[in-house]
Amino acid sequence: MAVLSDIHGVLPALEAVLAEPEVAAADRIVLTGDITAGPQPAEVLDLLCELGDRALWLGGNADRELVEYRRGQRTEIPDPIGVFAARALRAEQVDLLAALPATLPLRVRGLGQVLFCHATPRDDEEIVLVDSRPARWAEVLDGVPPGVGTVVCGHTHMPYARLAHGRLIVNPGSVGMPYGRPGAHWCLLGPGVDLRATAYDISAAVARLTAECAYPDIAAWADCHLRARVTETEASAVFGPGDGRVGP
Repeated sequence: MAVLSDIHGVLPALEAVLAEPEVAAADRIVLTGDITAGPQPAEVLDLLCELGDRALWLGGNADRELVEYRRGQRTEIPDPIGVFAARALRAEQVDLLAALPATLPLRVRGLGQVLFCHATPRDDEEIVLVDSRPARWAEVLDGVPPGVGTVVCGHTHMPYARLAHGRLIVNPGSVGMPYGRPGAHWCLLGPGVDLRATAYDISAAVARLTAECAYPDIAAWADCHLRARVTETEASAVFGPGDGRVGP
């Protein structure tokens, strides 16, 4: 089973991951949300739909925001590229995103019962990090069925695997908007956990997005996010208050 999270509408990064032999051979490809909020949302959805029943979809907070904007339930989106992405979706793609579940339980060979989500099992934009304190993990895992031994999440764009209250927590990182180091990040599950990063021609991808995407600031956006110019230290500092931290 391959797990792809936080694609954020970056088609070249998604293409690179789907071309990986292990992904091409995977029985299932689980998409843990934030699929579309980026420069090529419609194209990314079209490619993922070609996977058919092999793909298992979850929605993320950014996908939800795009749906809410298109349906008149909000007038703005926190991420500047979000409004562009929302407008780029076809009507049937908005419906597809609106129907995605928030969580998905699956039995995975070697890992037993696994619960997939976007941010945490109870909230699609809640923050937890690799070094979140035990009390924080107790909060966000409250209510998870006792038989679940592994929780797979995304949202923070930084890969990790750690134990928390007897459960294995896995974040595959981000395919399209990595923090800390470039590459398209994902993971393999079963019978163990294998965090992966796919290298691809980022300069060519930046040039391609700049040529193909009509978002006004696409050159700067692509340079920043595909080259991972946001460090893990900077990202953690921004996420810290959401994790309940008052200092470094």
